[in-house]
Amino acid sequence: MSATTLIASAVLPTDFQPRNRRWTRNEYYRAYEMGLFGPTEKLELIRGEVKEKMPQGPRHASAISLVQEALLLPARLAGTFVRCQLPIAIGADSDPEPDFAVVHGTVRDYQQAHPWAADTLLVGEVSDSTLAYGRSEKARLYAEAGISEYWLLNVATGYLEVRRDPEDGEYRSLQTLRATASIAPLFAPDIRISVADLLPQDI
Repeated sequence: MSATTLIASAVLPTDFQPRNRRWTRNEYYRAYEMGLFGPTEKLELIRGEVKEKMPQGPRHASAISLVQEALLLPARLAGTFVRCQLPIAIGADSDPEPDFAVVHGTVRDYQQAHPWAADTLLVGEVSDSTLAYGRSEKARLYAEAGISEYWLLNVATGYLEVRRDPEDGEYRSLQTLRATASIAPLFAPDIRISVADLLPQDI
C-alpha cells in the first residue's frame, strides 16, 4: 500500500455522506448584495434552503390584492398594517415571503429590519398549484414560530382554510370555510370578512 493510499484512508471516512450546505439569513442577504441571485429571481429562505417561488397567474395575483383590500380597514382599526409578499424573519435560517401578513405597528417601524414572527398577528398564503406545500411545510414553519393565525386561500376550489392555536409545531384548530362564510380575524374580532370578498369572481 502506497503512502498516498494510507493518508487518504486515514483522512476520509468510508461511509462519508455529503450534506446540503444550509444558509443563514445573514448569508442569504449578503448573497443578494453580492449579486449571486438574479434581480428577477423570486426566492425565499426556508429552513436554510433557498427555494424558488412559483410564478403568479392572474387569479393568484388578484386574490392577493383582494385579501389586502379586505384586511386594510381591520388592520388600521387595530393599529396594525398589511404587508404583501414581503419577508418575515423567523429564526436564524428562515426568511419566508408570505402572500400577505398583518403585523404590529406601521410601515416606518420596519425601515431598518423586517418584522419577526413575534410582530406578526396573521400570516397567509394564496394557493392553487402549491396547496400541499402550504398545508405542510409552510403551516409547520408558521406554527413553530408561534404565529397565532394562518390563512390558506385555495383559489382552485374557493375555500379558505383558517389555522389557529399553534402548539408543538402544529396548529391545533382548522376551519375550512366556503365562499358563503365569513371570518373574524383574531386581531380584529369585531369585524367579519366575507370569504367571497377574498376570491376572484370566476371562482
